[in-house]
Amino acid sequence: MIDKIKFYQKKLSISNSLMDICDGLEFRSKEQFLMDLLEELYKERLERSRERKLKAAKFPVVKTLNGYDFTDIIFPEKLTIEQLKGLNFIENKQNLIFYGGPGAGKTHLGIALGTMAINNQKSVLFYTVHSLINELVKAKEEHSHEKLMKKIEKADLLILDEWGYLPLHQEGARLLFEVISLCYERKSIIITTNMEFNHWKNFLFDEKLTVAIIDRLVHHSHLLFFDRESHRKKYALMKQG
Repeated sequence: MIDKIKFYQKKLSISNSLMDICDGLEFRSKEQFLMDLLEELYKERLERSRERKLKAAKFPVVKTLNGYDFTDIIFPEKLTIEQLKGLNFIENKQNLIFYGGPGAGKTHLGIALGTMAINNQKSVLFYTVHSLINELVKAKEEHSHEKLMKKIEKADLLILDEWGYLPLHQEGARLLFEVISLCYERKSIIITTNMEFNHWKNFLFDEKLTVAIIDRLVHHSHLLFFDRESHRKKYALMKQG
């Protein structure tokens, strides 16, 4: 009997935890038992999907909004904290640009929103700008560029960290423009940066590309200004004791 159950589980792609789930269910009626069983299987499938998406996002570390301090973050008029937490920007295919000094909590907030999106069954990808460029260049060399672009295209949210921290070469700027164009009005992008718009040309190499990238990013964007001291600096171990 057990072998047959395992056989059909495999053929029907049903969870290996089926017997454990059944052991935890009460049998009041066939309908109730079947309903409870299907519900538990559905919850387990959602959780496995969430875990896969969390792994695929490639966050350097998982962050949440628990205890996150929004003090001294200046929001635009058309975006509230509640709307941000509700992930309205993803549904509306809008972008978020987090501008402020190093250690102000920009990356933390970006990852926390990405984690929330995954918890809501959205697909998320996280890159530093330079890791994305390196991956794109490598994909070009290995003839897998189309595959990588399709992966980006399938995501609901793309998080680009450390925008402008290091200058790009001409090919890197062109590849970045290609990604931004692919995402334009199709999905949301979160950018973290400590560089003002009028200085972007200093790291994007090409002034025309800079204008084209800014035009596509700003069209459907909310700018959040992180007007506060570096969290890392404030709580540095060397300050303690």
